[in-house]
Parts: sequence; structure tokens; C-alpha cells
Amino acid sequence: MLRLAVPRLGRGAAAAASRVLSTLPDQKGVPGIAGVSADEAAAEAASLPATRHGGVSSDPILRKCNTAVPKHLVPAQAWVESLKHYDARFEGLADLHPDVFAVMPRLDILHAVAIWQKNFKRISHAKAKTRAEMRGGGRKPWPQKGSGRARHGSIRSPLWHGGGVAHGPRGPTSYYYMLPMRVRVLGLKVALTTKLMQENLHIIDSLEIPTSDPQYLTDLARYRRWGESALIVDVNEIPEDIKSAASSLKTITVIPAIGLNVHSMLKYETLVLTLDTVSFLEEKLLWHDVRYRQLYPFRLPYSDFP
Repeated sequence: MLRLAVPRLGRGAAAAASRVLSTLPDQKGVPGIAGVSADEAAAEAASLPATRHGGVSSDPILRKCNTAVPKHLVPAQAWVESLKHYDARFEGLADLHPDVFAVMPRLDILHAVAIWQKNFKRISHAKAKTRAEMRGGGRKPWPQKGSGRARHGSIRSPLWHGGGVAHGPRGPTSYYYMLPMRVRVLGLKVALTTKLMQENLHIIDSLEIPTSDPQYLTDLARYRRWGESALIVDVNEIPEDIKSAASSLKTITVIPAIGLNVHSMLKYETLVLTLDTVSFLEEKLLWHDVRYRQLYPFRLPYSDFP
């Protein structure tokens, strides 16, 4: 455009325009920075670390799945929060493996695992005495014939009031039984999926809190609407501040990741997991999917097997 306009200018203006055109560089540079090319600026920007608090990160995903996600599935996502401040709620996004946090909800599996957890350690000590264990009753109450009354041989018969019990409980009785490992693992996956779908699953970066005052945890749970109760899980060593703060609260409990179970997840309204706990759960639960392998490839000899 400047070259087309040069012939219409005067001699002085044309000379000035030619000087301006001669100062323009041939390669594409960065506007406002003399002598810096676009490639150099892009390389320098890529070398700078992405900030979380001082600026906006180019990649909002703070955590990606350590295990490969099948091509036909998409990772689930949840916001990463922090316990250091009330408003630190949207630090970034965390990818959650769909085979752990996005499985088919099975209420029958949840019921089976919850009943199993309730009963497999149960021992009933109820015991009723039979007629042989009752005190007394060795003498026949009246003769067999002649009295007109029904015939009886002992006052401790189950027919009598104060007599023994027929077919009563004979404790101690164990209600122990085991569910298959796959059912128990699936119960954990379904519970985690249900918490995520109901927006009752929260991911935090760590368990660091600024104070050990229990009122801080109570106000934080109320401010973030964690409901009536919250279960906080961490795979690492639990810090002393949050341990002492939660020890005096009945609605907030901190447990290690190795003790996470279906009953606890159903008991508490909100489930809070750290990033390390998410990686730990995915590693352990996904291992059971490949724990039992077939003895031989299914393509042999049943090549047309569905």
C-alpha cells in the first residue's frame, strides 16, 4: 500500500517514505521488540514455567492419567481445590480414569458389598438353653394316666412356660463369608463414580491447612457446601494440623487411603481425595482388571468367538 502511494507524494515525502520502507526488516519479528524474531520469542515463552497463582496457565489440566485411557473412552474431570484458603476452589483440572470414576452405576453391587462389610465380621453370641440344659424337670409332673390331664414327662419341656427352647440360637455363630475380589473392586469403582456424578467428590492438592483450629475446617466445609459430613482421604502421612483439627470434629474424618471402603463412602456425604490418593486408587483398582488373564488367546482356537 505504501509503494502504491509513493508516486502521488512529493519529492520530500517520497524520500521519507522510501527511508521508512528501507528500515522494515525482511523477516517477521515481534511487534514492539526490535531484533527479536517470532521463533525466538516462542522458544523463550515455552521455556518459562506455567504459573498457577501469578498468572493463567496455558494448560489448565494439572493432573493427567498415569494409565493409558482406552481410545473409545474419555477421561472424567474434576476441579482441583486447595485447603489453604476459602476461595482456593479452582486451581485447575484433574483427569480421572474412566474405568475407575466413570463406570456403570450398579446399585446391586453397592448393596452386596455394603451387606458383606456389615456381616463378614459379625459374630452372634445369642444362645438359648435346651430342655436338657435347664435346671430341674427331672421328675414326671403327674402320672401318665388317671388324672385326666395331658401327659407330660418334664416341666422343662418346650411346651411349658419356663421350659427349654427348641431350635433356638446356639451361639457363638459366625456370619463370615467372602465376596469375589472382582465384586469388591467393582463396588469401590461404583461408589467413586456415584460420588463424582452427584458432585460429592472433591479433589485437593494436599492436606496443608494454615491452622490447626477445628473451626477453620468447619467453616471451610460450610463455605464450600460439603454437606453434613465429609471424609478426607490421603495416601501420604497425614499432617499434624489437619489431624488435630479433625480429631475433635464428629462430622469430618481423616483416614489413610488403604482404609477406604464402600461403607465409609456411603456413610459420609462428601468424599475428599488428594491428587496422590487418586493416582494410588487408579493404580490399585486398574491392576485388578488385568490380574486374571486367559490361559490362551481367545482368537485361538475360537476365531469367531464373540
